[in-house]
Amino acid sequence: MKNRIIMFWAIVAIVIVSVVLILTKPTKLGLDLVGGSRLVLEAQTSNSIAKITPDMMDSLQFAIENRVNKLGVAETVVQRSGENRLVVEIPDVSDLEQAKAFIGDTAELEFKAPMPSMNNDMYTENWISTGLTGKDLSKANLSTNSSNGQWVVDLEFNAEGTRKFAKLTRALVGKPMAIFFNGEMQSAPVIREPIMEGRAQISGGDNGFQYEEAKKMVDLLNAGALPVPAKIIEENTVGPTLGADSIAKSKVAGMIGLGLVMLFMIAYYRVPGLIADIALCIYGLILFAIFKTIPVTMTLAGIAGFILSIGMAVDANILIFERTKEELRAGRTLFTAINTGFDRAFTSIFDSNMTTIITCVILYCLGTSIVKGFALTLALGVVVSMFSAITITKNFMLLMFGTKSLTNPALFGLRKDEIGQGYQVTESKKENAKFGIID
Repeated sequence: MKNRIIMFWAIVAIVIVSVVLILTKPTKLGLDLVGGSRLVLEAQTSNSIAKITPDMMDSLQFAIENRVNKLGVAETVVQRSGENRLVVEIPDVSDLEQAKAFIGDTAELEFKAPMPSMNNDMYTENWISTGLTGKDLSKANLSTNSSNGQWVVDLEFNAEGTRKFAKLTRALVGKPMAIFFNGEMQSAPVIREPIMEGRAQISGGDNGFQYEEAKKMVDLLNAGALPVPAKIIEENTVGPTLGADSIAKSKVAGMIGLGLVMLFMIAYYRVPGLIADIALCIYGLILFAIFKTIPVTMTLAGIAGFILSIGMAVDANILIFERTKEELRAGRTLFTAINTGFDRAFTSIFDSNMTTIITCVILYCLGTSIVKGFALTLALGVVVSMFSAITITKNFMLLMFGTKSLTNPALFGLRKDEIGQGYQVTESKKENAKFGIID
């Protein structure tokens, strides 16, 4: 009894924590619910890139994912479409033009040296490549110039970049070194002495950078250059009105479905059904808190997975209650019937849930973003439903009934003449066997 009371208060604590998480953490909504934009990018060939390969597309997808994460938007989805296209879904984006420019920009950083025959005129366009590029960067930082207060971009090179930069500055002492970003020269400082520590600074020329320019450059450099040029060829917008309508319909459908299930459980299983309904509500709170904590982006497909997992949770309770009723019909005591019912139902519950989880894993690994959302919410729901059915429902039933005898079979949806029938039949068979009578 003491252990059951401890478990009861542990469940109460879990419920309180779940409610706090639900109230304090935001809910991430997908494109189909909150609205936003869907962009289709197509990789482009160039003078140096004759054919788009699968490896290039993998690198492009990785670079785009890094970039959209810098935008701070909610759970942007980047997925392949065909041989040379990427689909980018940006929920709840506030500045679409900024996002488009950010995603499509190639972010090419290159350090160039003056032609051997030219003078030190830093504004000439006769520059040659040095092989030192943005790929040699470790990170970029936004800061201000100590002398004039203008915004600048500080660069830190990796080990290979530090070696290249030291060699380059040693060869260019007394000469300018131009820094180009996306084909435009940002500055061309004269190298006074070799720079060995692997650091550089982009000042933005005589006029300096505006904050937005410098911040964008830092974000692009840290996200990495696109391995191939990409062009936005299609753009679709999902309005928030459609998303709000979908949320409203999902809520109504969920409440109707949950209400009907709860009414059925009470009507057919009586008190155990009521306990299962309470456990089902706790299950919903725990699962929703997990969704907010991870966080899981809720889409219409994800909501479908969530509602389906409720059905899985109810199914587990039905298996348990039917097993318990069988034990009561066989003449077991109430305490024994409850424990045995849970124990015998566990194998069936575990097997069915594991097959569902395996299916979810396959769908998550091989499916598109919509399918992944469905698979993730369903898998999490199945795991929590096992805890709900095996732990919460069982402990609540044992706390309510304990070791009492079943004086009112109607509480379990049974008639009085059903109790002990299995026991009576078994005893009759034993008596017949004594006299050699075989049924």
